[in-house]
Amino acid sequence: MDMITATISSARIGRANGRRVAEANAYGVRFPKFPVLGFHVMLSGEGWLITQSAPPVAIRPGDVVFTASGAEFGLARSPRALAELPPIVLADVPPPPAPVEFEFLCGGYPLEFGKVPGFLRHLPEVVTFTPDYERHPQLQALVEMLHSDYTEPGPGTGAGRSALIDLMLVHILRHLQEHGRLAGWPPNTDPGIADALHEIHTRPEHKWTVQELSEVAGMSRTAFNRRFTASVGTSPMAYLINWRLDMGAGLLRRSDVPLAGIARKVGYSTEFAFAAAFRRRYNVSPGRFRAA
Repeated sequence: MDMITATISSARIGRANGRRVAEANAYGVRFPKFPVLGFHVMLSGEGWLITQSAPPVAIRPGDVVFTASGAEFGLARSPRALAELPPIVLADVPPPPAPVEFEFLCGGYPLEFGKVPGFLRHLPEVVTFTPDYERHPQLQALVEMLHSDYTEPGPGTGAGRSALIDLMLVHILRHLQEHGRLAGWPPNTDPGIADALHEIHTRPEHKWTVQELSEVAGMSRTAFNRRFTASVGTSPMAYLINWRLDMGAGLLRRSDVPLAGIARKVGYSTEFAFAAAFRRRYNVSPGRFRAA
C-alpha cells in the first residue's frame, strides 16, 4: 500500500461529505478551524487565500485549496486580516441570488474526535495550487462530476460521492507529491523505508519488531530506526501502533466484525488490549466510537 492510499484509508474513519457553496458576501468568508482532510475547488470569482501564518495568496477559478487538518483560513476579495472575515454559514439555506462573489466545491473527511491520522500531521496545513487541466483532463471531468453530484443528487449519491471525493484527494496528493510539497512523507528515493511501510500497511496483524522491520528494509536496527524517524516523523513502533488503531477505527465504522475479531486483524492478542490502546488514542471506548 502506497502512502497516498494509506492516507485516504486513514481518513475513511469519518464519513465523506461535500457540497457546492455560493457566497454573496462582498468581503469574503472565513472557515473556522475544524478537523478535516478536505479541499475546495474554485468555480467562479477571484480573490485571495487568507491564513494566519502566511501572506495572502491570489486565487482564481480552477484553483484548489487543500487542508490536511482543518486549519482556519479565509477567502477574500482583497488582502485583509483573517479575523475581519465573517464565518461561513454551512446550514441548509437557499443559495444567494446571482451574481455571487465566490462559487466553489468543497469535500473531504472529518477527522474523528480531532485525531489527525499518522503522517497527515506532516502535511501542510493549508496549501493552494493551480492544477494542469490540459495535462490531466480527467481532473476537469472529475470536478464536473462532483458539481453534478452536489447540485443534482440522485439514487446512489452516498456511494458515488465518497468515490468522487476519494479520487479528488488522490489527484491533489499526487500533485503535491510530484511538486515536492509533501516534505514530511518518506522520500521516494529510500526504498528500504518504503518496503517497511508497505509491510506495516499490508500486514498490521503481524507481531512486528523493530529488528524485523529493519531486516525488511535491509538496514541495521540503528540505521533503520534513525532513517525511519527522520523520514516519517515518528519512531517505527509508534507509527505501527497508530496505523493499527486507525485501521481498527475504520473497521469499527465500516463493518460489524466483533471487537475480538477486529483486535486480531490489527495485531492485538485480545480485545481488552485493543480497547485499552484505542481509548488512550481516541479518549473513547471502541463501543462508543462504533455507535457514534
